[in-house]
Amino acid sequence: MMKRAGRTDAVTTLFSGGVRSVAAVDMQKEVNLSRGRPCRPGHGLYRGCQRTTPVCRSEEQSVYHNPCSMRPNGYGNRGSRPGKIGYGFIKIKFNMFVRVLFSALLLHLVSQSQTVVAQKRPELLKLPFAFSDMGRTPMENTPFYFDSKLMMVANHRPGGADANGKDAYLYIDDMRTGQEVSRFGQGHSFVSAFSKGAELNVFALEFSDFGRIMNSKGINRLVTRDLKNWKQEVAISPEGGEHLFNSSVCEDEQGYLMAYESDKPVQFCFKFARSKDLSKWEKIPGLVYTGEKKEYSACPVIRYFKPYYYVIYLHAAVKGHNGWVSYLSRSKDLKEWELSPFNPILEAEAGEGKNNSDVDLIEYEGKTFLYYATGDQETWSTIRAAMYDGPMRTFFEGYFPQGKTFVKLSAKQN
Repeated sequence: MMKRAGRTDAVTTLFSGGVRSVAAVDMQKEVNLSRGRPCRPGHGLYRGCQRTTPVCRSEEQSVYHNPCSMRPNGYGNRGSRPGKIGYGFIKIKFNMFVRVLFSALLLHLVSQSQTVVAQKRPELLKLPFAFSDMGRTPMENTPFYFDSKLMMVANHRPGGADANGKDAYLYIDDMRTGQEVSRFGQGHSFVSAFSKGAELNVFALEFSDFGRIMNSKGINRLVTRDLKNWKQEVAISPEGGEHLFNSSVCEDEQGYLMAYESDKPVQFCFKFARSKDLSKWEKIPGLVYTGEKKEYSACPVIRYFKPYYYVIYLHAAVKGHNGWVSYLSRSKDLKEWELSPFNPILEAEAGEGKNNSDVDLIEYEGKTFLYYATGDQETWSTIRAAMYDGPMRTFFEGYFPQGKTFVKLSAKQN
């Protein structure tokens, strides 16, 4: 950020002889005048402090020094012949004008260069480790704070033709020690969490069997204050033959907002619901996010930084990119959305299989950490992390630089 210049270090101008300050040049003229130097060779010199004391006179010119006047630098043209203005005065003012003009141009160029830098893609550093929970193949997850500790909730969802719902469960790990501190939610999967005060709210899908489409009873809310005793209640029920999957919750001025994944009308898409207390939820009718071209849009994670809602979601394979990738979109009203020009924001690299999916994120000590799943979408998966060196709000805003145009889409259903 450029500092505001004072009188002696005001806008600087560049010349072949070096860098000088316009204010410094201006002040030097005052010093010359106060020391009684002539304004130009051949002019007489007078000193004094009368209201109209002549500084120099010539046949064509009469310029007065008036230290008590409000004119800049004490100069005036009182006594000049009509239609005549001192040549030296014009020269000084013209030089100042040129220097100020160059200064303004320099500032403009600096400002433009700073804007270009600000429009660079935010840097995400993928950290060189993975969560190797042997036999648990973690996928969906949410990092959160609870009781002043950094924790993560994830789900164990076994595969295979003989697996069923009761084989699945949810668990919470202490992120510092790596130890499991809670196991709960038998028969649940597709987990997310929202911590509010002394209360931890976990949202997960209850289901009876496995497969690409899971026969489920809906998304439940499981709430606790001690990580031992859990209360369970229905949050979102499926309707119209749909199946539900992932969910994510954020807080705004109206209360709480949930984005939840469905397979109707597009496999996959996500919808929205609101709550005042995290317990009773009302679906928002007429809104379904189906991407730009009614396309695969899964695994939403939603955050709110006024005035925008931001959603990171899983996008189907895109030409020129590796497998399933993560996209970022934003909206002020949940109806009209804009896609980041830097999409995809996450893409599988060597050793990560063919997906970077199921993103969730948290701000920790001024930095933003994204936890995401890698794998082959069939036989293996694990969780990795990426870091943005800055707060979460800055992370999201950086993907929508000023001056850029964005692809727009609507979630309104006709």
